Amino acid sequence: MQDNTKMMHIALSKDQVGKYAFIPGSPERVPRIAAYLRDSEKVAQNREHTSYRGYIGDTPVMVVSTGMGGPSTAICVEELVKLGVTTFIRIGTCASTSSRVERGDIVIPNGAVRMEGTSSHYLPLEFPSVPDYYLVKKIEEAAVELGFRYNVGVTITKDSFYTQTEPETKPVGYELINKWNAYEKGGATSTSMEEALLFIAATSLGVRAASALVSATNYKSYNQDNSLSPIEIEKRAILTGIEAMRKIIEEDKRKSKE
Repeated sequence: MQDNTKMMHIALSKDQVGKYAFIPGSPERVPRIAAYLRDSEKVAQNREHTSYRGYIGDTPVMVVSTGMGGPSTAICVEELVKLGVTTFIRIGTCASTSSRVERGDIVIPNGAVRMEGTSSHYLPLEFPSVPDYYLVKKIEEAAVELGFRYNVGVTITKDSFYTQTEPETKPVGYELINKWNAYEKGGATSTSMEEALLFIAATSLGVRAASALVSATNYKSYNQDNSLSPIEIEKRAILTGIEAMRKIIEEDKRKSKE
């Protein structure tokens, strides 16, 4: 008997969802990811959550947008887990915080600075925010096989975009600037708005999660590089995420037969 009770926010039911999901932030990115899946179709739209379902081989895969930041990402992940999703790959963009990351590079976070608030509702700040190591390895394998420059490193997750880009205009700017400088000196290579929460929530819920990001900027430079359009940059992250998920599904199937 099928369970067609829909979740409050993502408006999906258990009979629509499998075990694997891509979770970009942007709703506009969902159909562009789904285009690489077989027989993809839109199955739901509610608030910031646009959902498509398609197939990698014979395995159903969801693409569901989380919206920006930790709170909406937490809701999306929680509801997808309730429906049976056990493996998440976030496909998205980030900004460079290191000369080791250039515009168009694939960024694979192996940990996240918890400069946000939502993850503290899951685990205390002493607990590290790290992705699933197996997924990280598969994403790295995919980037290598596709021939993309890539970086594996720590990402900074913050709650507010403009406290990063204009910290001097904020009453606590002195604190924001000092912390940011410390993170960069500590070796953080990128910044984004969802990773710390995603990794902590996944750990808390007993599921797997990792991210395949692409840097939209050069270090300390937000100027557009005309040699790569935003869509071309995004495509690198999509191709990497799709190939990684293909590898994960194949390996899961192999292990299930052992």
